[in-house]
Amino acid sequence: MKKLLIAIIVIIIAIFAYNQYKTYQRFNPENTNYNVSQMIDIDYYDQEVVFGYHDAVQSLNAYITMQWSANGIDVISPENEEAETVLAVDRYANKMAKVKFYEVKLEQSKRLKDKGFSNKGVQLFENTGLTQEAYNKQLKAVKFRDRLLSELPKAYLRSGEKSAFIYEVQKLLVKKGYDIPLDGVYKSITEKAILDFETKANLFADGNIDQLTLEALLD
Repeated sequence: MKKLLIAIIVIIIAIFAYNQYKTYQRFNPENTNYNVSQMIDIDYYDQEVVFGYHDAVQSLNAYITMQWSANGIDVISPENEEAETVLAVDRYANKMAKVKFYEVKLEQSKRLKDKGFSNKGVQLFENTGLTQEAYNKQLKAVKFRDRLLSELPKAYLRSGEKSAFIYEVQKLLVKKGYDIPLDGVYKSITEKAILDFETKANLFADGNIDQLTLEALLD
């Protein structure tokens, strides 16, 4: 009888100890805290997003701990549907959504940078959805545009004048549908094509290249 009583007491103590251990494991910060993702871009172009992410994680973890220690509510795995619990879980979900909003953005940036994107490329991708290839192509077009505009002659082109600038202008005219030779020489056929383009584009038509004409050709 004595052995049976001792056995029962041991079992009760073991059950109590196990429940206490499970409670500790369940609400020990190491098990309940939301861990910052190791796959985020900490050099993201907008550092406010990085700071916002860490602040959101800290706020989430503090809320989990507070609800359990102060109100006995497990917002991660709620055990009842009482009004107070439902409200606490709803707030927890909102805080988690904020964490995920930042996390998705920062993890995407990390993946893009692993593929060779720069901060500027990541920003462009977020704003336009351009791939790295499309971004590089657009960047190349912008550089070409800026370079050509910087080479715009200060004086009017003269008949027979030859230059790389005229050659690039001829290529732009060909893209617009004009059938002219690509020889880099400013001849009457090139002048007439420019004149026709200016007329159709509602620009001052003089058959020469100024900034407005060149920008219209580049569009």
